[in-house]
Amino acid sequence: MADSASELESDTSSIDGCSKTNIADQLELLQKKVQTVQQENQCLKLELETYKLKCKALQEENKELRKVSVTIQARAEQEEEFISNTLLKKIQSLKNEKETLARNYEQEEEYLTNDLSRKLLQLRQEKCQLEDSLEKAQEYQVKKLMQKIERLEAETLNKQTTLEQLRREKVELENSLEQEQEALVNKLWKRMDKLEAEKRLLQEKLDQPVSTPPSPRDIGMDGEDTAGSLAQHIQYLKTEVTKLRQQLTQAQTEHESKMVQYAQEEKQIREENLRLQHKLQMEIERREALCRHLSESESSLEMEEERHFNEMLKQQEKVLSSSGGGGGGGGGGGGGSGGAGSAFTQVLPPFHGPVIRPRNMSSPIPMQMSRPLSPGLPPGPMAFSPPSPMRCSGGVMATHPQHTHSTGSYLPGTSPPVFSYLHQGSLKPRVSPGSDKFVKPSIPGSVSGSSGPVPMSPRSPMSSGPVAISPESPTSLDSELNSTSTDKSAD
Repeated sequence: MADSASELESDTSSIDGCSKTNIADQLELLQKKVQTVQQENQCLKLELETYKLKCKALQEENKELRKVSVTIQARAEQEEEFISNTLLKKIQSLKNEKETLARNYEQEEEYLTNDLSRKLLQLRQEKCQLEDSLEKAQEYQVKKLMQKIERLEAETLNKQTTLEQLRREKVELENSLEQEQEALVNKLWKRMDKLEAEKRLLQEKLDQPVSTPPSPRDIGMDGEDTAGSLAQHIQYLKTEVTKLRQQLTQAQTEHESKMVQYAQEEKQIREENLRLQHKLQMEIERREALCRHLSESESSLEMEEERHFNEMLKQQEKVLSSSGGGGGGGGGGGGGSGGAGSAFTQVLPPFHGPVIRPRNMSSPIPMQMSRPLSPGLPPGPMAFSPPSPMRCSGGVMATHPQHTHSTGSYLPGTSPPVFSYLHQGSLKPRVSPGSDKFVKPSIPGSVSGSSGPVPMSPRSPMSSGPVAISPESPTSLDSELNSTSTDKSAD
């Protein structure tokens, strides 16, 4: 509007200075300009109205947006409160669940330790019983074998004496046969000489001149008698010689058969003696293998206990770390839950390594510790598991009371104390027992030796080193006992 007025004033001022000729033209121009200005004013008014309408619409939209933002903010606050309440409830439930899990874990751990200790004691008792039965069986077998060896040696000596006696009898028989043969030969030679002398006499008589010949009946009878008797006597001597030769050959065959039989019996006795010695050596080797198997099963059981203990330590560290993190989160979330988390974590001491929970004496587990649990534990106080009574007799261990710490205020429990802190340098190397070796019995050289059992070195059932029975070891022990029983029945 001000621009149009200034234009009009400039136009009027310009009109005054112009000529009157141009007034009409200028008026027309001015009218046209006024019309254009009016049209522009109308357009501007319309635009102003549109802008006002737009401004009102924007103001209304702004008000609606403010209302919507207020409602959204209120809803967001409500949702935040709901989420915070649900999170607090979840945190509280998780804390309660964690406490129940800790209690369940503690109960399960106590049950497992009691069960393992009971099984360990049962295995130790079974091992002691098996050792006693094995030792008795070995002593019985050794006594039986020694008695059999002595009996066989006595039989061999008796057979040797009988063999010598038979040899002497054979020599005597041979001598007597030779003497009888010589006597018979001498007798036959004498008779032959006598017959030859008689023959010469008869020949001489025949050569002599016949003077008064005797009756032919007497000559025939005498000649028949002498010739027949000589023939009969010669036949009798021949039959007697053949009979004696048959007896001699029969005696020689009997002697040879007896000698062969005695040689076979002596060979069988020697083979039986060698077999018994080999069997005794096999029994000794079987006993040593069984002892080795028992020691290996004990070492495998100890390794299994160590692995189980390491797993328990890892689980306990996880529980302690999760309990520390849960206490901090509960304090940031709300007052009540933070108080519960702090009350749960106030019981625990500052964590500087693997926490080991002591237990009260409610199970008969020995308190003496003899070996480290794991090489991965930090230096300083080391935790040890209860040793086997087999190892306690053979091993040497020295404890230092100044390095022993009590951890009774960590986590209370009702199971026996399985672990104790010992200094790392207090453990000495275990001395392997050497007195449990089986002494091989010496075979006596004659019957005059001692007939009792061979003395063995005294051996305690608890001195055979670390021994335990793995799950497969009862079957192997049963098989060993069955084999020994079959050997006994075969003997």
